[in-house]
Amino acid sequence: MRKLILAAASIAALTFVGQASAQSPIVLKFSHVVASDTPKGKAADKFKELAEKYTGGKVKVEVYPNSTLYKDKEELEALQLGAVQMLAPSNSKFGPIGIKEFEVFDLPYILPDLKSLRKVTDGPLGAQLLKKLDSKGMTGLAYWDNGFKQMSANKKLVAPSDYKGLKFRIQSSKVLEAQFRALGAIPQVMAFSDVYQALQTGVVDGQENTWSNIYTQKMHEVQKYATVTNHGYIGYVVVVNKKFWDGLPADIRDEFSKAMKEATEFGNSQSAKENEDALAEIKKAGKTEIVALTPEQDEAMRKAMMPVYKDVASRVGQPLIDEFLKETGRSPMN
Repeated sequence: MRKLILAAASIAALTFVGQASAQSPIVLKFSHVVASDTPKGKAADKFKELAEKYTGGKVKVEVYPNSTLYKDKEELEALQLGAVQMLAPSNSKFGPIGIKEFEVFDLPYILPDLKSLRKVTDGPLGAQLLKKLDSKGMTGLAYWDNGFKQMSANKKLVAPSDYKGLKFRIQSSKVLEAQFRALGAIPQVMAFSDVYQALQTGVVDGQENTWSNIYTQKMHEVQKYATVTNHGYIGYVVVVNKKFWDGLPADIRDEFSKAMKEATEFGNSQSAKENEDALAEIKKAGKTEIVALTPEQDEAMRKAMMPVYKDVASRVGQPLIDEFLKETGRSPMN
């Protein structure tokens, strides 16, 4: 696969040089792993529309949804090598490539609501984290929402003990691994595009995701129960290949930034609505029982996951976690 990515990168580099000399449209390939009718998919399409409009035909944005170009494990390497110019990976993807600070976004219950999230992503802390991406050959442009995660399985999940021994699909994240181990479950890293089949065939027993992802990937058709936990957040960082970005004419870069700002506002405004609509559709389908936790059950889940904070602090440092908590103004226990 690496050879294929390198070959694609070489072609992309030659194409970029040819475009620059011939003044033909600059091609920007934007790859992502979710469906087009998700918040991320719609934001990507909005960026394409606006970027092409604002640059007056000087740029052509090609959007590749649903892992049609690269899967979870391949996309960041493809970006770094220049085979693709733009991605919107989840926050979880950056820990494994050495930017451990992004692991904090995966901590259970650290982001209680969207208002608290905005304080982080729109403030100095969010900008500070984006700057760390430079060292990996990418430039961070924006934070996009997916939403808050729920738990699903073929067993009703209301207490920490219900998770014991179950196999749960996770993204590649030390935090999510620690989270499920704290519950006595068995975490299994798996590409997003493979989750439906893994649930259908019993390779894994359950997963965590937003309502929009669960619905658009039809996971609700192969899961008997979904518990409303809102225990974690899935968000994305829009990144662009740094060499590509720095090599763009200043006016093109400015128009891209303008398009990205508007696409971000559009996509994030869609996120909450998409999740509400997806939950309604899942209920209407009638294949998955939606389980609500009592306040006591919610507190038990929070307590069970608190050891994860010590695990993360050992890698990213307690000061960063404290900074997040200071920005949100909330404890993970309430």
